[in-house]
Amino acid sequence: MYKTDVLIIGAGAAGLMCAIEAGKRGRDVTVLDHANKPGKKILMSGGGRCNFTNLDIRADNFISHNPHFCKSALSRYTQWDFIGMVNAYGIPYHERDLGKLFCDDSAKDILNMLLAECANVGVQLRLDCDIKSFEKSAAEKADGSGFVVETSLGVFQASSLVIATGGLSIPKMCASPLGYKVAEQFGHTIRPTVAGLVPFTLQPQDKDLYSPLSGIAVRSRVSNERIQFTENILFTHRGLSGPAILQMSSYWQAGEAVDINLLPDVDVVEYLKSRQSTHARTQLKTVLADLLPKRLIAILLSPERVGKDLLDKPLQEIAQADFGVVARQLQCWRVKPNGTEGYRTAEVTLGGVDCNELSSKTMESKKVAGLYFIGEVVDVTGWLGGYNFQWAWSSGWCAGQVV
Repeated sequence: MYKTDVLIIGAGAAGLMCAIEAGKRGRDVTVLDHANKPGKKILMSGGGRCNFTNLDIRADNFISHNPHFCKSALSRYTQWDFIGMVNAYGIPYHERDLGKLFCDDSAKDILNMLLAECANVGVQLRLDCDIKSFEKSAAEKADGSGFVVETSLGVFQASSLVIATGGLSIPKMCASPLGYKVAEQFGHTIRPTVAGLVPFTLQPQDKDLYSPLSGIAVRSRVSNERIQFTENILFTHRGLSGPAILQMSSYWQAGEAVDINLLPDVDVVEYLKSRQSTHARTQLKTVLADLLPKRLIAILLSPERVGKDLLDKPLQEIAQADFGVVARQLQCWRVKPNGTEGYRTAEVTLGGVDCNELSSKTMESKKVAGLYFIGEVVDVTGWLGGYNFQWAWSSGWCAGQVV
């Protein structure tokens, strides 16, 4: 039997951060993971450049049954704290739109930094490790502490057990429901899980109509009755993706339609009126081509959709009332997704271990002393843009102060 002070299940962002902090306190820390390499999702994130945090982190950027739960961790270990670590290692990075921070070179820089920090404090990392069972230590049940974990690498005993197994997103990255099963075994409630930050699939007739647009990206405002996002949307062979769609997917409910404004910064009617006086003989499709891709215009303003052939007409022959028709087609495009692509391509998992059953300060279970849940396995899900990594860093750090 291997004895350790702290046993962490999961060598991802949250698990490694917790290990570092616990190790700094002189705790004997062991991290187990069933993958053959640590931090696989770190390496693939941000197109291989790791969007490791965001300059603007607020509780409003997170989805949870308890919207206040994340506030404590995010305020105690902030984006500036993690940026300070990145700066200390001399990792070059840059800011993109909406405060997103990416490595200049490679996500490997972030992972190597975390692994170096783990090595500095003597963290033991055991990979290719299949977990067989969890139970309370018979010798320590009386005082409510101590765990025994049976694995393919042997039996481990620890006074603190940290579950940092992530969610169900991207199965090829070794995602598993293990964390939820452990939580349920020890009496915790699991909030319903669903794929988040995931592309939409379209109804069959819409898929046939829009799939020829695959590869086209357009800055758009995507909204429902509760929230809106203004970023790019991307047409794919299967449906719609891009940042604005991924963001909306976390707030979308099955059967619900979403509204898409393809020209959120343009008053289309006024634009066409002004062009009518200066480009009277120019065809509508030519004028609109300055705003949107021709293939997209041809589909959305086809005679079948607007009831008449407007695209080939010069502006001087189009009634101003029809400018309103054009504006509605381009700025009030309503789409009813068929569904999402599911966990296969989802970046995160919504739902998870009920926050009300955890300490917001330490991430410790309120039901079982010495048991902690951190990162994506918890019912806290961030927006696209570095927010989920920051939750991993913050929740891992908080647990690391006390395990």
